[in-house]
Amino acid sequence: ASMADSRTILDQGGAEGLVGNGDMLFLSGSDMRRLQGPFVSVEEVEEVVDHVSSQPGVTPYELPSLMDAGHGPSGNLGVDDTDDKFEEAARVTVRRQQGSVSLLQRKLAVGYTRAARIVDQLEEAGIVGPHNGTKAREVLVEDEQELDRLLKGEDVEDDA
Repeated sequence: ASMADSRTILDQGGAEGLVGNGDMLFLSGSDMRRLQGPFVSVEEVEEVVDHVSSQPGVTPYELPSLMDAGHGPSGNLGVDDTDDKFEEAARVTVRRQQGSVSLLQRKLAVGYTRAARIVDQLEEAGIVGPHNGTKAREVLVEDEQELDRLLKGEDVEDDA
């Protein structure tokens, strides 16, 4: 980070001296301390999750569905519930036949959290399958015509 970035974010210098992953500043009142934490990549986190999940006696924790969370009786995502880039993300995913957070980060120029939220919305809409460890999610929609019918709310199985 540059001195200007540091001043913009922290209202003082200091961040320009950070050297890399895990190097951070902790600001408490007027006291700033430099700390070092571990850097853990997304791949490493996924490997640990896969390892723990494969252990005997471990049952997956199922997140509540959107219907359980009070998003309407149909359980489908409404227009108000999806990200502004949802349709664009769906088209990229179907064209590439690859459902991954990193693909959406690159193609839509969004951060990890937003891309992950969009992938979750794609799963709820039936466009991609569930999380599959470190692999990209299976794309359940074959082409853009099927996607258009799905986005319009038409019954895709009757038309196919």
